[in-house]
Amino acid sequence: MDVSHRYAAGIDRRDWDLYRECFTDPCEFDFSSFRGRPASRMPRDAWVDNVRRTNGSFDATQHQMTNQMVAFRDEDVATCITELRAQHWFAPATMDRLGHAGEVNFCELGGHYTNEIVRQDGVWRIARCELTVRWQTGSMAIFDLARAIGAGTLSKD
Repeated sequence: MDVSHRYAAGIDRRDWDLYRECFTDPCEFDFSSFRGRPASRMPRDAWVDNVRRTNGSFDATQHQMTNQMVAFRDEDVATCITELRAQHWFAPATMDRLGHAGEVNFCELGGHYTNEIVRQDGVWRIARCELTVRWQTGSMAIFDLARAIGAGTLSKD
């Protein structure tokens, strides 16, 4: 369960070293229920950079991880299913500076992660991370704004 809490804290506190240590290298990511893209295996640094450029561009995020269920396959391999509520937010002033004054400034997702975790050198890490989004409120368009900021094609200032 600790790795799920470190995952959330790393994103929300913008502690990218903490977030990076949550994953094996490489790691498989399946966010197809969110982005529609198939699962992919990639170096953890590439994943962390992608998440940093998107989630790190919001004024605030909050990832709440609850109701965790862990099933051990052996002493070093387990599956952890964690309920998720993820909030992504731009301040109204930021939306104004981005040219989107008065538009919806948040997106909240609900669902769960199914993570395959392994113990490496005494530390639990995610070897496969699958997000299942069951509901969404707000505007998915703010992710496009965050990605543009992260890519340097749009400035919050």
